[in-house]
Amino acid sequence: MSRPLTVALVAGESSGDILGAGLMQALKARHPDVEFIGVGGARMEAEGLKSYFPLERLAVMGLVEVLGRLPELLSRRKRLLRTLLDVRPDVFIGIDAPDFNLDLELKLRRAGIKTVHYVSPSVWAWRQKRVLKIRDGCDLMLTLFPFEAKFYDAHQVAVRFVGHPLADAIPLCADRDAARALLNLPTDAPIVALMPGSRGGEVARLGSLFLDAAERLRGLRPGIRFVMPCASPERRTQLEQMLAGRDLPLTLIDGRSHEALAACDAVLIASGTATLEALLYKRPMVVAYRVAPLTFSILKRMVKSAYVSLPNLLAQRLLVPELLQEAATPEAMAQLLSPLLEHGEVQTEGFDEIHRTLRRDASSQAADAVLELVGGP
Repeated sequence: MSRPLTVALVAGESSGDILGAGLMQALKARHPDVEFIGVGGARMEAEGLKSYFPLERLAVMGLVEVLGRLPELLSRRKRLLRTLLDVRPDVFIGIDAPDFNLDLELKLRRAGIKTVHYVSPSVWAWRQKRVLKIRDGCDLMLTLFPFEAKFYDAHQVAVRFVGHPLADAIPLCADRDAARALLNLPTDAPIVALMPGSRGGEVARLGSLFLDAAERLRGLRPGIRFVMPCASPERRTQLEQMLAGRDLPLTLIDGRSHEALAACDAVLIASGTATLEALLYKRPMVVAYRVAPLTFSILKRMVKSAYVSLPNLLAQRLLVPELLQEAATPEAMAQLLSPLLEHGEVQTEGFDEIHRTLRRDASSQAADAVLELVGGP
């Protein structure tokens, strides 16, 4: 009796767990006799993954934190490699986590195992030489964005643009009034969502700035209201401390960032995936970001891209304003946000076309590409 199709997957954080679970679902629909091994979280395990160790052991952010955990990460990768070389899966799929997965993919491919990398690292923006390692280590790169696929094509890497699962999940037209009702927000006041990021460091650098900008915007538009999603209980505590002593008509909510985006008229937002979510909800935005000065001076020399926010990268032009470092002042944010409350459609005109371009049923596209690679049905 022939063995089932064996698919190894490694996801390094919760966003990868979501992508992996969607891909596994689509693979099972096309190829019911399939076994999944590797590393993943609760969602991937619910789809049938036998996880060799908890995904949390790979989810490390920040240079200093990585250095502290490096011996453990290297040891885990070595043992995982040995296990996969013994099992010899039909295909290995590294989901994001490039620092962990790219080396694994290179060694597995050299051993004759097909390899796929799902979610491109930002090679088009910085450390472009990594594309050579990707070319050596990957039979196929699956990208979420079309501009990434163009970059790989230009560097002779086999690539498939599969679209973005968020574009599949978020409706083409969100109901603002329904979202406001769910969040108990007034239907007749202009509402701005404040989204200074989900990590403690981001909120520390941007939270007070965003609240200062809200105070200035309230001076320009007296009837305005604000809504601020908190990514975790820790972020809520952090933001509550920043709000102490301020008189702002602001509603803090736990999670529910999508509902906040659906409910608002405009967004003040930190650069990151949330800017894509704001675009998909067709909400005009001002993007702001600050990092440590030394980090910024290093990145400025290394980054090859003219833009930092996803809406501008996708449009390949300045679609939304970007305020970086010293330019991210409360005055500048308030001045740029104010006109968006009346004429936001000038900015959002191109958002629908981008949404439709990214809406391709990403999990199904990815599953088809993987099965083509292994010669499956």
